[in-house]
Amino acid sequence: MAKTSVRDLTQGSPMKLILGFMLPLLLGMLFQQFYNMVDTIVVGRFIGLNALAGVGSTGSINFLVLGFVIGMCAGFAIPVAQKFGSKEIAELKKYVGNTVWVSIAFAAVLTAATCLLCGNILEWMKTPKDVFNEAYDYIFVIFLGIPVTFLYNILSGFIRSLGDSKTPVIFLVISSLLNIALDIFTIVVLKMGVAGAGWATVISQAFSSLLCMIFIIKRFEILHLKKNDLKLDFYYVGRLCAVGLPMGLQYSITAIGTIILQTAVNGLGSVYMASVTAGNKVGQFMCCPFDAMGSTMATYGGQNIGAGELKRVKRGLFDCILLGIIWSITALIIAYFFGGDLAALFLDESDPKTAENIVLIRDYAQHFLIINALFYIPLAFVNIVRFMIQGMGSSQVALYAGVFELAARGVVALAFVPVFGFEAVCFANPMAWILADIFLIPAFFACYNSVRKRLAVRYDK
Repeated sequence: MAKTSVRDLTQGSPMKLILGFMLPLLLGMLFQQFYNMVDTIVVGRFIGLNALAGVGSTGSINFLVLGFVIGMCAGFAIPVAQKFGSKEIAELKKYVGNTVWVSIAFAAVLTAATCLLCGNILEWMKTPKDVFNEAYDYIFVIFLGIPVTFLYNILSGFIRSLGDSKTPVIFLVISSLLNIALDIFTIVVLKMGVAGAGWATVISQAFSSLLCMIFIIKRFEILHLKKNDLKLDFYYVGRLCAVGLPMGLQYSITAIGTIILQTAVNGLGSVYMASVTAGNKVGQFMCCPFDAMGSTMATYGGQNIGAGELKRVKRGLFDCILLGIIWSITALIIAYFFGGDLAALFLDESDPKTAENIVLIRDYAQHFLIINALFYIPLAFVNIVRFMIQGMGSSQVALYAGVFELAARGVVALAFVPVFGFEAVCFANPMAWILADIFLIPAFFACYNSVRKRLAVRYDK
């Protein structure tokens, strides 16, 4: 019998289990951000400010599409975690088998639609003409890689849903090193421009997908499927879509607000665009712990709900919130003292256009980072509470938090940026996080009470 790496999160100290699951996951997310950082650093230093601004201007549309994919795949893994927690292995395999068909369908539709409409999307976002070609060349390649994004996130999601958060990290370390080599080779040696950075990312992610697949075949017998498990069953398809679609839409709705905001930033000029791009890159890196906490809560909540361990759900939530507060304070200190230096990593000071504005760009990027970091505690609540709600099986409820984020960013972009300029941009994310929390915190207690009543009925029977 093949060895397995499954890990039961329904037994033992919640804090210890959360840390043990979260830390490898965090390392993996840091390496994922490292993909993007290397792309941006190489683009900024070897191609110039226009290329950097062009790649940066695609960040929100990238998040809209790939965030939908990542959210869906995370949703598909939740029923797997729940069935693993309840030890219903036959049902678990049915969900895994039907995920294959759902993913193929969505990957085909999304890839075709985004590639065909790529230029139109950039025009709708009012991408400046001087960076339009660079933006198109980069994001078109990323869209071509949507099937690979599906494959990696599904496979790694299944592995994590069974409690193994370490193995995907090892694969990401390997593929990130490959990404670095390919970035340099495609941009510096082959002179492929920003398209080279896109291909480096896609090829590296394909390689990590292959490693995940090989690992599942060799080590996860619980995920080995028979012909009957792959039979298309619309009950399971419906359940997967009921969980996956709201999670994907949640990312996309949030991204729509980001796109509206990015459109407003584009109207401020290339200096502000480069500042926000560099600030966002550093901010994404600093926010990885919050993302890791959220993903941990989804798996932890899913397994414990499946096992009927409701008290452990609340205990784990509070333990994770404590970790979020500690990191929020730490991140603020980093942003205050080192934000400008970190942002400078993405700038090519040898470029005359960049050098002329280097001080302004560094100062703007650091200011952007500090304002955002002041509100990281609300961000911690957004990630931890929302993903716990999703792990409990209430993805539709968590979806509404994205609507609040969309509203906040939309109001700031349309009403405040034209009046207050860059300063309004700095406060857009904090406003979104606060409004989302106003909805999410009472929503958690409502979902918690609903699950408690449902479990009471189950065990009474």
